[in-house]
Amino acid sequence: MIFKKPIQSILLGIALLFCLLLGVGQNPILAATLTQTESISQARMQTLSEPRNLESGVDSFLTSIPAGYYTIASVEELKSLLKKSQPMLVDVREPSEYQSGHIPNAINIPLRTLSHNLNQIYRDRPVVLYCSSGYRSAMGVMTLHLLGYENVQGFPPSFAAWKNAKEAMTYGRSKTIASR
Repeated sequence: MIFKKPIQSILLGIALLFCLLLGVGQNPILAATLTQTESISQARMQTLSEPRNLESGVDSFLTSIPAGYYTIASVEELKSLLKKSQPMLVDVREPSEYQSGHIPNAINIPLRTLSHNLNQIYRDRPVVLYCSSGYRSAMGVMTLHLLGYENVQGFPPSFAAWKNAKEAMTYGRSKTIASR
């Protein structure tokens, strides 16, 4: 099926937006690694294209999402990924939040400027987005997937978990991408 990936990304976006609007927020059930994205069966995807009401279509999609979908679920998992594959780490908080402390080597691209800074985001290596609570990073992951990025994951434990784990932090604005 030629349109499987775009449809999957659009449905992911709709599902994430639906969850955010309902205040579901970060749900560990909605998590999966990028390598598991193919595990959503074609049959389940086809059921979403049948003429059904929106609610049952969204429900069908959400129940078909495997555990770990596009998510790095813990500080330890992020630290392991940082050592192993050196992903691009993107802090999608506002510059003032970034300046008051961020994960070392993270660049700052505020969520509201993400689409204006696509040229700054790698397509050839893993990219991890984080924010202060998980909401903005989920929106960023959804946005980038809708724009064709297949290498993006979110870190919903967020900066708060990193800070609570007493991990190293960097301060200042040396890697803030200009906002529009």
